[in-house]
Amino acid sequence: MTASCVANFKRNYQAHLKRKGLQPKTIEAYSRAIRRIGEYFDNQLNELSEQQLTDYFIDLLGTHSWSTVKLDLDGLIFYYTHALHKCLNHIDLTKPRRAQHLPDIVTIEEAGRLTMETFTLSYRVFYYISCIKRFSPPPDGLVQQTARLCSHGWQVPAVRS
Repeated sequence: MTASCVANFKRNYQAHLKRKGLQPKTIEAYSRAIRRIGEYFDNQLNELSEQQLTDYFIDLLGTHSWSTVKLDLDGLIFYYTHALHKCLNHIDLTKPRRAQHLPDIVTIEEAGRLTMETFTLSYRVFYYISCIKRFSPPPDGLVQQTARLCSHGWQVPAVRS
């Protein structure tokens, strides 16, 4: 592709993006995606097979984040749909599931249940102290249960306010 063709393509593609009312950041991301895909396929974007595109996106996953891959795919779909007026076959990219994390904040009942079901004394004392610092008063029965366990020689450290 010659320099004049590239300039003409850039002007026409960005005009399509602007006419659709996309935000400047989206226009920039889609344009970057088409440039990146164009470099990968020597600017021959008009007749790409599904296998070529799948291979491209798998290669891109090795060097870029999922959000970049998704933006590139969205930019390519926009290019095929609005600039070439072609239907792009579905490219099957499945994002792996995110790991679920436990919440950082627990309720008073959850803290009490966690402490009551902990049988290692040092852990129970830790949870007890954490509850005193966070909740006032600590959950029902927690003080009595911890005091009974501490009667075996363990001392609960004083909690400073």
